[in-house]
Amino acid sequence: MKKVLQDLNFEELSALVAAAGEKPFRAKQLFEGLMQGKRLGEIPVSAALRKRLSEEYEEEPVRILETFVSADGTKKFLFLLADGNIVEGVFMQYSYGNTQCVSTQVGCRMGCKFCASTLGGRVRDLTAGEILGQILAVNRAEGGTLKERKVTNIVLMGSGEPFDNYDNVIKFLRLVTAEGGIRISARNISLSTCGLVPEMRRFALENIPLNLTVSLHATTDEERRRTMPIAKKYRISEILDACAFYFEKTGRRYIFEYSLIEGENADEAHALALAELLKGRPCHVNLIRLNEVKERDLKGTSEKSAYRFLGILEKHGISATLRRSMGSDIGGACGQLRAKFLRS
Repeated sequence: MKKVLQDLNFEELSALVAAAGEKPFRAKQLFEGLMQGKRLGEIPVSAALRKRLSEEYEEEPVRILETFVSADGTKKFLFLLADGNIVEGVFMQYSYGNTQCVSTQVGCRMGCKFCASTLGGRVRDLTAGEILGQILAVNRAEGGTLKERKVTNIVLMGSGEPFDNYDNVIKFLRLVTAEGGIRISARNISLSTCGLVPEMRRFALENIPLNLTVSLHATTDEERRRTMPIAKKYRISEILDACAFYFEKTGRRYIFEYSLIEGENADEAHALALAELLKGRPCHVNLIRLNEVKERDLKGTSEKSAYRFLGILEKHGISATLRRSMGSDIGGACGQLRAKFLRS
């Protein structure tokens, strides 16, 4: 596999162009072309530079392989990487803008029992440019430009644990927010982690003020260990301390994801326990009705039960919302579409 040109920021591209003996304006041409989601052969650079780059770098490191459209308008994309691996992403349209969910790894090794991404384990990390390439490909496919973006918000909630691919994810975040590129504000980006405490603390010092989201899904360590193997390494108290540190360093409130699993964590007692656990903290809770995974035996709760759970949290002063389920008819949950594609 060749290198990924989209891994490079403008300064790195400028150095590459200068080393090839080309004039500085070629770097701007190259950078803008890449940020528009163009293949290397489509960018108007000199023939000599194109030849040199094509010998070392991929022509199109991320390509949309298939697109699936839900009845609610949600779009699911399968992306083909240059080495033949497959990742997926979701494009969701809201009144405030369009959100794209991206993958950070091929597969995942975290082993959460409610997630299809972990079924085959982790195959490899994505490079920063491969993560960015998902955004650039969809923005172009939806008719977006650098001035009129169709992708306005990003969630790092697809396949993979972002903090398990820390360095590439940090570089991606700097690339996607950079001037002259697609320039999506960090405040419009959410990163979801299962709770890798050292990386959460490290990230608090990166000066990237995005929305930090933690997959909680339980109110005690014992219960959390039943569905999330990472709970054997990091306790809930350690996660809460890391969240407090993030707030201290960034001033940004943090978000907890809580998937409502029938017979596991979705009754009144758990709602009261969650309210007690989070009382007085600068946080928000996203309740999720579990997207059932064929290969797992966990079941989502009813809509009525979900709203009852939400009401208890709100009654006890916890900021919370019930996430609208989108794309369920096309395998909307992360990893489902890739798993289906690999089985076929």
